[in-house]
Formats: sequence, structure tokens, C-alpha cells
Amino acid sequence: MNWIMKQLRKDLWSPEVAGIGLGLVYIFALWFSHRMPGTSGTFFNIAAVVGKPLTANDPINQFFSVSYPPITQGLNWQFYMVVGIFLGALASVLIAGKFKWTLIPIEQWKDVFGGAVWKRWLVAFVGGIIIEIGAGIAGGCTSGLALAGGIQLSPAAFLFIPGIFLTGAITQWLIYRNRY
Repeated sequence: MNWIMKQLRKDLWSPEVAGIGLGLVYIFALWFSHRMPGTSGTFFNIAAVVGKPLTANDPINQFFSVSYPPITQGLNWQFYMVVGIFLGALASVLIAGKFKWTLIPIEQWKDVFGGAVWKRWLVAFVGGIIIEIGAGIAGGCTSGLALAGGIQLSPAAFLFIPGIFLTGAITQWLIYRNRY
């Protein structure tokens, strides 16, 4: 038990150990729940649960009732998985003794986006929206399409994975140039 706690308190894990751990998470998820983890569907689920009552009496706008009837019945397993991810990450930083509140103060963010905290939060929020739209278009997120799809040898995953790296490299170059 002491060895496990020592490992959990490390600042960084080796990529090999983290990769093996993530692979085991996917294996056990498929084995026990017969589902592969993915998170982007959670946001569609929440939007459908919130949006259905807002449009239920409007005969012109039946988007949530017609397009997403299964996910408007209530929050699904992915929602609870995302809550578990948050709680697991919180437990991890608490065990490691590395928990601290921050307002995106990383120096490279300050160098690129300025000192205004609201501006950095806005950039992060808009980036999150863009990523969610991209996940909807692609048919999944990094965990749901790239990892889970790759494990299942999905052709879409093998198109998506290079797309992640290519767009990440282009975005990094556009935002940071040669500063980092």
C-alpha cells in the first residue's frame, strides 16, 4: 500500500504507466459495463434534458423531441462518468498534495492572451465550445472516438487521430508562434 501511495503522490507519471492505466480503464469499462468511455455525448445529453422542456409546447421547434428522444429521458451513464472523472481528478490532486485554486495564471497564457483573467477564461470557454462542435461533427471526442474507436479498430478513429495532431500543431503555431 505504501508503494501505491508513493506512486500516486508523484508529480508526473511516466507516459508508459499512464498509458497502461488508461488502457486498463477501457478494458474494464468494456468488460463490466459493455460500454466504452466517452465524454462529448454528456454535453448533448445535458442540452437535450434542458432544451426539451423549453421547446415542448412549440410545434415548430421539435428538435429535442424528434432528434434526441432517447437522451431527453434523463441524464445517462456518461453524465455520471464525467462527474466521476471530476471527483477522481480531485481525489488525485488531494492525495498528491498538489491541490490549489488558480485562474489560468500560467505564464504562457499571460504572454499570449494578456493579464486579464476574464479574457483567458473567455478564450478557454470559446475553445471548449469549438471542441464540442468538432466532436459533434466528428462523431466523438478524443476519448470516445480516438481511444475507444481505436481499440475497436474503427476506420473513423484512424482518420480522427491524425486530424487531432494536425489541427493541434496548426493551432499551436497560430497562437504561440515561436514563443514556446
